[in-house]
Amino acid sequence: LMYKARTLALNIGLEMKISDVEYQGDMSKAIFYYTAEGRVDFRQLIKDMASEFRIRIEMKQIGSRQESSRLGGIGSCGRELCCSTWLTDFRSVSTSAARYQQLSLNPQKLAGQCGKLKCCLNFELDAYLESLKSFPKKEIKLKYELEKNVNLVKFERNRIEISFNDNLDKDFVKDLSSKLYEWTAERWIITFSKSKGEMSVKEKQKNKKDELISEIKNSEIYKKVMEKFPDAELIDVKLNEKKEDKND
Repeated sequence: LMYKARTLALNIGLEMKISDVEYQGDMSKAIFYYTAEGRVDFRQLIKDMASEFRIRIEMKQIGSRQESSRLGGIGSCGRELCCSTWLTDFRSVSTSAARYQQLSLNPQKLAGQCGKLKCCLNFELDAYLESLKSFPKKEIKLKYELEKNVNLVKFERNRIEISFNDNLDKDFVKDLSSKLYEWTAERWIITFSKSKGEMSVKEKQKNKKDELISEIKNSEIYKKVMEKFPDAELIDVKLNEKKEDKND
């Protein structure tokens, strides 16, 4: 029946896909389900089907999601399609659902058998949105005593990893733990890692100044100046960000 119906539609030249047929209980009526991109004039097709099958014909246009739910199949998870087993509400799915769940925006992996985004992307979206409210931002910087910069490396659920440049005392750890509990009302597991080979801006400037002072004191000009002005003393060196000038 399906093969004959599709053949009749093809002979007329209709741009439609007949995907399923459903008979009435007394076999006096058949409902054909089809998908199409636009409106289809199937009046001639109904006449041809009625004369061919000797029954009453009804045509219903459905979407790609409804087509998958009627035909069924196996999803990429290995289980039967949700739409063909229990799902009845076909809500729209957007790519923002994948972004909130930190999934790769690969259309081949995110699309279901219907060719649209998988309905299961909406299942845990509310839980992710609720959890993200308690997560600190990745670009956040914690400052302690205005001298020690503490950078947030990564965080997971109730777990946070922090890198630091200077030695941290126990009071900082307690303060941070209490602050996180105050912000999120949850206990957090905090791990610390010392930054390897990284120095703060002040430390870099201090090392650079020490090197310049050492170079200046070993220069011939400095020795001549000290011979003429024995009471003089080199106090500081001003660093120029654009050019590395040596000024006393």
